[in-house]
Amino acid sequence: VVCGLGKGERREEKMNERTKEHLRVNSPISMDSQTRFIFVTGGVVSGLGKGITISSIGRLLKAGGLSVTSIKIDPYLNTDAGTMSPFEHGETFVLNDGGETDLDLGNYERFLDVELTKDHNITTGKVYSTVIERERKGDYLGKTVQVVPHITDEIQNWIARVAQIPVDGTTKSPDVCLVEVGGTVGDIESMVFLEAIRQFQFRVGRERCCLVHVSLIPVLGSVGEQKTKPTQHGVKELMSLGLSPDISYAVF
Repeated sequence: VVCGLGKGERREEKMNERTKEHLRVNSPISMDSQTRFIFVTGGVVSGLGKGITISSIGRLLKAGGLSVTSIKIDPYLNTDAGTMSPFEHGETFVLNDGGETDLDLGNYERFLDVELTKDHNITTGKVYSTVIERERKGDYLGKTVQVVPHITDEIQNWIARVAQIPVDGTTKSPDVCLVEVGGTVGDIESMVFLEAIRQFQFRVGRERCCLVHVSLIPVLGSVGEQKTKPTQHGVKELMSLGLSPDISYAVF
């Protein structure tokens, strides 16, 4: 009888631990923090300078007396950039905590005078690994684990958590978090992140979010005229996903 009670108590204790973890994983994003979020997306083609755009915006905000941090979202299935060929994705930037990340984080650190962590680089591989590990531990209490809501919730919670990490040598949470979504609007790889951002705006409040869209405006040599049609289609695609740009940056 004593042994049976011991097993039952241990089983109950384990279930309580799982319940607590479930509540922690699925708890709503805290509204106590007043951090603002600026999301930067790109359209038409990649390599338009979203990273430099974020760094420049952040520098202007710092000049205005605000503290800033930044997050880079890379929608590839690699866990990090450490094993990727530099011919595939450019040079790898190594952070102070040993994280091997996209070179954009190096731009952020130099422009904004901050010290980022490996968690400031979100990849599809990291997100899926985290969710699968939690499923194996039973944190989802037997639910069917799906892209929506489990993957999108993990992305939102990751952004909200990392946005509160002090990066400027103080203990104060940043006033503004700049988030770059890698790739191009319309890529199937980035769809889950754009859906997570759409939901995120409702959870923290639309007034605390700003969406910046960087897009190419090509100039045709045959007519010597700027063509906005590719950008129009890119914005239309973004709006079809429930995201409406507040600011558009044109790259010629």
